Amino acid sequence: MVSTLRSLGIQGVGGYDVSVECFISNGLPAFEIVGLPDTAVKEARERVRAAMKNCGLGFPASRLTVNLAPADRKKAGTLYDLPVLLGILTARDEIKAPGDDCAFIGELSLTGELRAVRGALPMAIAASKCGIRRLFLPAENAPEASFAPDVEVYPVENVPQLLAHLMGEELIAPQRRPEISSMVSAAPDFADVKGQEDVKRALEVAAAGGHNVLLIGPPGSGKSMLAKRLPSILPDMSEREMIETTEVHSVRGLTTASHPLVCSRPFRAPHHSVSAVALAGGGHNVMPGEISLAHNGVLFLDELPEYRRDALETLRQPLEDGRITVSRAAGSVQYPSRFMLVCAMNPCKCGWYGSGVHECTCPPQSVKNYRARVSGPLLDRIDMILEVPALGFDELSNRAGGESSADIR
Repeated sequence: MVSTLRSLGIQGVGGYDVSVECFISNGLPAFEIVGLPDTAVKEARERVRAAMKNCGLGFPASRLTVNLAPADRKKAGTLYDLPVLLGILTARDEIKAPGDDCAFIGELSLTGELRAVRGALPMAIAASKCGIRRLFLPAENAPEASFAPDVEVYPVENVPQLLAHLMGEELIAPQRRPEISSMVSAAPDFADVKGQEDVKRALEVAAAGGHNVLLIGPPGSGKSMLAKRLPSILPDMSEREMIETTEVHSVRGLTTASHPLVCSRPFRAPHHSVSAVALAGGGHNVMPGEISLAHNGVLFLDELPEYRRDALETLRQPLEDGRITVSRAAGSVQYPSRFMLVCAMNPCKCGWYGSGVHECTCPPQSVKNYRARVSGPLLDRIDMILEVPALGFDELSNRAGGESSADIR
């Protein structure tokens, strides 16, 4: 007998409809999964087998074929464990086939518990567009998925709980959408910054216009401190921006049940050893990079000349277009990357050129070579270059607090 259940998949930061077809036939016992599955999907065979036996369901001693359609799209991850298990039970007539408006995603433990998966929010949004009205997924993903429109999200703890719901014995209550106000986290405040009034004023202008900024100054002048406080004076995120940003973070697995939605503007500060792939996105299983994780927020590059040249050059097109297309042999995906770029660097290799605090030990050609590590086309995309001077003892010892981020905003 053949059974068909609906599930979902992820491509880029969007979801798509997947049909899980299960066929049980006579022959030597075998369990095959087809439809371009990756290794994690193929390993579902062992997880499903163990979960069924440990839940007292028994596993069929027959030839079992599972097809994930459309079969020409690569399927990745562990989210198909749950629909495969339900498909087997439906094909054996142990449970009634769920309605066509239901979809299932979730990773199984060997005992039948459901574990969280990546990309719950973009898949829930895709479910709404595909006409799915009831989505069953792990309880840890339910708060995040509840922000999708026109979909009832059901949090599932384990297989027996879901079977009891499907058979009408004990219904699962739909997930309620969490309050956004309870998830907003406080950012570092400009009141902590002493002195640097001219630089703070310039950052206000940058925040108002969304300008890219380069901070140049000696060590200890407060460049990183100022940059980390920039998100605190940016406008509050709209709900649309929260959804867009959360979709990217969800695909990378950075959301949790306690913080299912990104409600504050992201601040990403990758180390200068970051590769071009980690910055722009890509990899074997294509994932968004740091520039996409900074979408609707701030990307901070400290010690700018120390970054690899090929990594920095990947920023040029996203800064112009607000998105990046990652092309690989298996296909192309597009990620959003509309961010505010903030960079910091020393004026020379030793850091003291023109500071008036210590004497610079770099020869003139060394200073020139150090600054030449940043290409002209990248500098052309930076709107404001600010000098951050070293502070004297009187300014640092002043106990008076500066203007707060709330007042600046």
